[in-house]
Amino acid sequence: MFAEPSPKSQDLIDRLRSFFDQHIYPNEARHHHEMETLRRTGNPWQAVPLVEELKPLAQAAGLWNLFLPHPYKGQGGISNLDYAPLCEIMGRVTWSGEVFNCSAPDTGNMETLERYGTVEQKEAWLVPLLAGQIRSAFLMTEPAVASSDATNIQCSIQREGDEYVINGRKWFSSGAGNPACQIFIVMGKTDPDAARHAQQSMVLVPRNTPGVTVVRHLSVLGYDDAPHGHMEVLLENVRLPVSNVLLGEGRGFEIAQGRLGPGRIHHCMRSIGAAERALEMMCDRLRSRVAFGRPLSEQSVWHERIAESRCLIDQARLLTLNAAWKMDTVGNKEARAEISMIKVVAPNMSCKVVDWAIQAHGAAGVSQDFWLAEAYAHQRTVRLVDGPDEVHRNAIAKLELAKRAAVDMRKNA
Repeated sequence: MFAEPSPKSQDLIDRLRSFFDQHIYPNEARHHHEMETLRRTGNPWQAVPLVEELKPLAQAAGLWNLFLPHPYKGQGGISNLDYAPLCEIMGRVTWSGEVFNCSAPDTGNMETLERYGTVEQKEAWLVPLLAGQIRSAFLMTEPAVASSDATNIQCSIQREGDEYVINGRKWFSSGAGNPACQIFIVMGKTDPDAARHAQQSMVLVPRNTPGVTVVRHLSVLGYDDAPHGHMEVLLENVRLPVSNVLLGEGRGFEIAQGRLGPGRIHHCMRSIGAAERALEMMCDRLRSRVAFGRPLSEQSVWHERIAESRCLIDQARLLTLNAAWKMDTVGNKEARAEISMIKVVAPNMSCKVVDWAIQAHGAAGVSQDFWLAEAYAHQRTVRLVDGPDEVHRNAIAKLELAKRAAVDMRKNA
């Protein structure tokens, strides 16, 4: 069913691979050096020269805003199925997505604005985001509650006349560390007394609004992910016009479900790319190292791991393509089971393959000399972002049980 990419996708795959061969892979060491230099100066939270240098080249190559499924003013217009192999390629190099204006959380935020924003909101924020002139952040998770249940969110959004007043504390707000980040999408409660899934709303909060404070960055297994960052943000008596609400009061949970679907599958696409590269590195390392009188690649334990890795990667890829196809054909809501399944499968698969690649590299695998330690930290994190494994397994189980209940109802009708 998904044996071959469409002609449109294949053309973009070929051009993207060529761009990686010319500009991304040869510059990985330079990117690392530039980031280390910025860290030594004491301020890694600034634009990386290499990334800024490559963005115009990506635009000129027609490799810009590839993620957007619905075209907006000539930007985007690619299906989730066609985007999947492109996003997989970007997953091979952690920082590459920004080069093509295809990095999280901007992709999810741009889709949210395109789907739910007013004309005025789109002009103010979507247009500059699509142009790569600014960056964005998504503020949902809170330190005081189990944020895997979105209805737990406690950030207060109270209406006073023609304004909202926001008070709350968010953390792991990805993207908020970037100096170009100018807009936050914030989820909070506008009506604590409403029905459980109608209490939440989402509002657009410009970063420079009085009362907004980026408190600190939060490392992930020791990585700061600068200049992107995962930040703790304090909102104290932040005042906004009511026109900054997205879609309407009480629609926040609905928007979250619509936003997180594409975000989840994009994470999975990138996880497959990371696993694919880890497998390549594993094989290369095993072929180049000798232990106990013969190459590691000739030892049966590694045959098992290589074979298992190939099976796991291809299974995850097919499951991801199926979810993407279903999103394109019946919509994100109807594809929620497939999205949840791949969100469980892909990062767990990638963690395992990257872990085996680390083992193949020995001590070098956990060092900074190779990409694998960073890859493992990121893939382990993906098991939590946009809903932890447990939440998605719970959703899958409920849908399966509902199917059987429906069958019983038909039998008894």
